[in-house]
Amino acid sequence: MTSDRRTRNEANGDVPLRSRGKASVSGSGAVGGGKAKRRTHSFGRITDFQEKQKRERAEQSDDPCHEPKDSLLTSSSGYTNYRGLLNLCIVLLILSNARVALENIIKYGILVDPLQWIFFLANPTILPSVQILLGMHVFILISFFHERYLLSTGILSETAGTVLTTLNLSSIILIPAYTVFVTDCHVVASSIALGIVTMVWLKLVSYHMVNYWCRRDIRKRLHHYHNSPYNYNIRRHRSSSQNDRIVSQHVKEKMSTSFFNEDIDVKVYYPDNLNLKDIFYFMFAPTICYELNFPRSQRIRKRFLIRRFLEMIFLFQLILGLIQQWLVPTINNSLKPLQEMNYLKMCERLLKLAVPNHIIWLLFFYWFFHSSLNFIGELLLFADREFYRDWWNAESVHYFWQNWNIPVHRWCLRHLYKPLLRRGYSKCQASTAVFFVSAFFHEYLVSVPLKMFRIWAFSGMLFQIPFAMLVSKLHNYPHYANVAVWVSLIIGQPLCILMYYHDYYIIHQTN
Repeated sequence: MTSDRRTRNEANGDVPLRSRGKASVSGSGAVGGGKAKRRTHSFGRITDFQEKQKRERAEQSDDPCHEPKDSLLTSSSGYTNYRGLLNLCIVLLILSNARVALENIIKYGILVDPLQWIFFLANPTILPSVQILLGMHVFILISFFHERYLLSTGILSETAGTVLTTLNLSSIILIPAYTVFVTDCHVVASSIALGIVTMVWLKLVSYHMVNYWCRRDIRKRLHHYHNSPYNYNIRRHRSSSQNDRIVSQHVKEKMSTSFFNEDIDVKVYYPDNLNLKDIFYFMFAPTICYELNFPRSQRIRKRFLIRRFLEMIFLFQLILGLIQQWLVPTINNSLKPLQEMNYLKMCERLLKLAVPNHIIWLLFFYWFFHSSLNFIGELLLFADREFYRDWWNAESVHYFWQNWNIPVHRWCLRHLYKPLLRRGYSKCQASTAVFFVSAFFHEYLVSVPLKMFRIWAFSGMLFQIPFAMLVSKLHNYPHYANVAVWVSLIIGQPLCILMYYHDYYIIHQTN
């Protein structure tokens, strides 16, 4: 009797659930439409069943209030609105830092002196740094003279020009360093001066390389033009200067930039760019990569300029105050644990120094890369204002270094990384060379002003190479990778500060 009922159900199309599942699997080679229809029908019946359950629960006399649901903090719940918790973290951050600030004032008193930078300018130990900055004009003029009167005119060969350029660029690095070592120069003033020296060196390297590319391009196009059989009759009736002008038209298309303002028709072409106005505009422009035609804005936005200027003044005083009130006392109190080699107290001082150092670093980033560079760019009508990208979302060490300092990243990519690739080096070798150059200048900007050779900054930069490989293993966990990048920024800098301060104190105490 059971078999008869099952036969009647199958004849009417009412297949049991287990039979349907088997039929759908076994019928996978059949027409797709029948298969999709059975699945849609089963999902519809499930939805009807759920609605029926809701109606039955609503009609129950005990007024049920429980339903099968996941907790909000469970990953399967699909809940993502945590704005309130973010606000809580901000409030806790403000309260904790307010407590630290109050504790600092109670312990040390008011150490902030807004007029200290005026006394700093009146200090005679900054005179060597001023002399270094004035001397930079000599090297800039030498580079201009090489390009304008020796290389562009063909008086010097490219080989001889390269030798003279190398000597000039080497002098830019070595002579200021020697000046700092043999004179009584203020540490802060010499650091600022050597930072400007480094920027001038990078700018002049770019200046020479771009002008060399222009000369090379002209020679290639001249060679191609003179060897072309279609232009033989035309060449016979043209002077060499006219032929150069024709080739120069092709160079114009290559050297012009797509970011240039379309409303401005006047463009500069090699060798018309070789003048004092052009090179000194480049020296003051907020970039270290030279171009014959920079993107230009049409006017100065006065409100924008005033806002950036006020930010520069306010943030400079704020950074100076935080250094005086918060950073210097913490560093001074870290000396005793370093001398006693008390590792627990050293770790405590490191963590205590990490927070104010990182806050000052973030403020300095905004002051320099946003306020100051935008202020200079607005004054000079320099239209490319991409000085940084979203480095705070970095999920790898490479992404951070490629996005937190766009001018330097462009220079390394354009004048170091790509030329090495064109010479046959691998990407790994080129990246390592970039880190070595960066490590050298980090050490140059720290060891020379302190007048002591330590390799903490150099080692810290080279440590980025294995650290980058380690963080790259977390590519499937981007949140953890971002946390690793932040931890390296927060801990690495104060660790180098403590090491340099300890060595500096030991040397000067011995002397």
